[in-house]
Amino acid sequence: FMLETTGGKYVLTVFERRAAREDLPYFLGLMAHLAGNGFPAPAPITANNGAMLGKISGKPAAVVSFLEGDWPRDPSAANAHEAGRALAQLHLTAADFPMTRRNTLGADTWRALYDAFAPSADSVEAGLGAEIEQRLSGILVQWPKDLPSGAIHADLFPDNMFLKNGTVSGVIDYYFACTDAFAYDLAITLHAWCFDKNNRWLANHSAGMLAGYQSVRPLNAAEHAALPILLQGAAMRFLLTRL
Repeated sequence: FMLETTGGKYVLTVFERRAAREDLPYFLGLMAHLAGNGFPAPAPITANNGAMLGKISGKPAAVVSFLEGDWPRDPSAANAHEAGRALAQLHLTAADFPMTRRNTLGADTWRALYDAFAPSADSVEAGLGAEIEQRLSGILVQWPKDLPSGAIHADLFPDNMFLKNGTVSGVIDYYFACTDAFAYDLAITLHAWCFDKNNRWLANHSAGMLAGYQSVRPLNAAEHAALPILLQGAAMRFLLTRL
């Protein structure tokens, strides 16, 4: 909900099904850490007792600062470059964030996600089940370990990033944030920004995003080598949860 007050605009979120109650301190803590260190994340507003989390109608609720700007409906290569820069800045700004959260939609969950609907996969598209079986097995066998890790956003789609005068003015929606590989977060974001409306890969967008990211945080050799399998894994994660 938008709150318009004499002191400014705020956003009130009432948490229902999407976020687990026990994860909320991590999400709000990460937002507070980022905003407190100059990153354009919504800043949680504390109550008079110092708490960031309250209750409305028995449900957890929080108020955060309102960020100006608009999300790009048809992102350009320049927008993708800015998204890459912002993602790298997020990773570096959160490097000393002390809390951790397991990725509850990480690679170790994908087999169970698929098994839950495997018998009906072909009702979505003929042959989908066999293709998922083949590709999922290959991804899991090759999934990289020990890449540089820390707090990641894990859902930086265009509607979660605001631009103002061409530069990033806000990064929102931290309710999939977790502890995982930075390069996996980059792979998710490449998918989110670098396809057109006809599902064609946009090479200029991906080159711009990679350049933007590495202008702030250069990838190491292991991350470069892992990107192809991380991209496959990111595609698989969103295929499975959306199915």
